[in-house]
Amino acid sequence: MEWSPMDYPVTLTRDDNNTYLVEFPDFPEAHTFGESIEEALAHAKDALLTAVDAYMKDRRDVPDPSATVAKYRVAIPALMEAKVALYRTMRSAKVNKSELARRLDVHPPQVDRLFDVRHGSKFEQLEAAFSALGKRVSFRIEDAAPVAHAPRRAAARGSSRAPARRRAKVRR
Repeated sequence: MEWSPMDYPVTLTRDDNNTYLVEFPDFPEAHTFGESIEEALAHAKDALLTAVDAYMKDRRDVPDPSATVAKYRVAIPALMEAKVALYRTMRSAKVNKSELARRLDVHPPQVDRLFDVRHGSKFEQLEAAFSALGKRVSFRIEDAAPVAHAPRRAAARGSSRAPARRRAKVRR
């Protein structure tokens, strides 16, 4: 099973109270907002993780990111991508958490943590779980997509120099 990067499109709409409303075409029930575009996108990552977590807890299929053309996209961290891939692998193999715990010879709460979006599972644990499902883990490194940024204000001293671009900061 190959998995693609999980960067989901988001739409930002200026609200009537001067904030930015964030919506996800792939998760219609997920919404958040921010005072600025940067804040809205930071909140979007948390909202996205919460939506994915809810889908897994409700035993629903986690959708792939749609091909919707959007100015902004929010990526799920690589560890969470691995957790979603494990979840999908278990569903396709029709293996439940109890059976996975038996195959790994661990207590069921240890398996539950493999799917907890807030738990920093170790790569070795995920690798063992995939192995118990007859899968081998590999990964690839690829060029990052350009990150869309809001325009920055010009320097206060009237500098004609173009503002430098900042990288988006990831908060955990």
